[in-house]
Formats: sequence, C-alpha cells, structure tokens
Amino acid sequence: MKPTPKKLYLQSRKRYFKHINGTSVKLRLSVFRSHKHIYAQLIDDEKAQTLIASSSLNQDLKTKRKNGFTPKEIAFCVGKNLGYMSINTGITKAVFDSGNRPYHGRIQRLAEGARDAGLLF
Repeated sequence: MKPTPKKLYLQSRKRYFKHINGTSVKLRLSVFRSHKHIYAQLIDDEKAQTLIASSSLNQDLKTKRKNGFTPKEIAFCVGKNLGYMSINTGITKAVFDSGNRPYHGRIQRLAEGARDAGLLF
C-alpha cells in the first residue's frame, strides 16, 4: 500500500522534532510563517507553557508594514522584539525551531534579529 502524502508529512515532522526539545534552561524558539505574517514564541516544553510571544500583528509593526517595510525587515523587527523581551525576563539561551521549514528568507531574518538583541542559539 502506497503511503499517503499526509502520512509522509507526519513522518517527516516526527523525525524533525525528535531532536528539538525546550527545557526550562534552554527554551524552544518556535517560528511560524504564513503568507502575510510571521509569529515567534519561546516555549518551555517541560511545562507545556508559552512564556514570550511576538508577531508581525503588533501595532508598531503594522504601521511599519503600511510605511513600506519589506517582509524581511518586519521579520527582523519581530526577532529583535522577541529578543529584547526575553533578555528583560532573564532568558538568554534558546533552541531554534523553524517548524520543518528551510532556514532562509524571513525565518533567517527573524533569527538574526533575535541574535542581534542578545539571544543565544
């Protein structure tokens, strides 16, 4: 019996997430990218709790988007915002989780923004 695309996708996800775990010492920086927006959050997988979140739906970033900022520049601002919030709460280390997507484009710019703010991967 030929495996369905859904089953192949789930197997691929399982292989990917086998190596990525967020602990209370090193949280998981999860990134979700849609066609219009980008979302990032720091997750403690042991407690199953989101501690910090940032997205392009923030009011400041919405105005930047209307003023002609490119999606990559907005992703950089989202990462920087998340990095500053994490440093202010005392979180300095994280494990980067691109959600089984390639590390380039907007996802890469978000990671660079978080690193620029002082978050370590």
